[in-house]
Amino acid sequence: MNLEYYKTQLESLKSRLEKQIDTLAKRGSEPLKESVGELSGYDNHPADLGAETFERAKDLGLQGNSKVMLMKVNHALDRINNGTYGTCEKCGKPIAEERLEAVPYTTFCVDCKKSEEMPRDHSRRPLEEEVLGFPFGRSFNDGVGTIGYDGEDAWQDVERYGTSSGPQDIPGAVDYTETYVDGNEERGVVEETDTILNEEDND
Repeated sequence: MNLEYYKTQLESLKSRLEKQIDTLAKRGSEPLKESVGELSGYDNHPADLGAETFERAKDLGLQGNSKVMLMKVNHALDRINNGTYGTCEKCGKPIAEERLEAVPYTTFCVDCKKSEEMPRDHSRRPLEEEVLGFPFGRSFNDGVGTIGYDGEDAWQDVERYGTSSGPQDIPGAVDYTETYVDGNEERGVVEETDTILNEEDND
């Protein structure tokens, strides 16, 4: 592995990031009314100020991203200096040179990076709910033989009217009925045969 080549790539990237951070910091320190060429912020052109406020917010986001990238680049340069560059920080295996060529500041191999980016299970509940009793314990009682109206039923009744989550927020969801637990289950029936009676009533 040609460490000097990667060191040159990282130092060049570091220099570009530092210049970008400096430019964004200078642009963000300019008074808002001067950046839009107005004598006052209280005028008849709120769209101008709205656009400029959006640009400021975008610059802050870019600046934050550049700082994170710079931190990664500095970490990679430290790894070159201490002789650990090119090995995965998680599994210890060599990182493919094709990956280092594309992302010279990476510290993970492809497999470990994929496992890091796997979606997490957001439906897990606190462990305390398993030992706390009514009314403080877990009220979602699926799979424990309880047939009464529980917390899950109450949540589903409310949730079908809409939540802040859409299909794009839930991995694997295609429509809104898949954005909550058992969204496709029949409501108002106990067994599948009850749905036949419902269909006859509707005819």
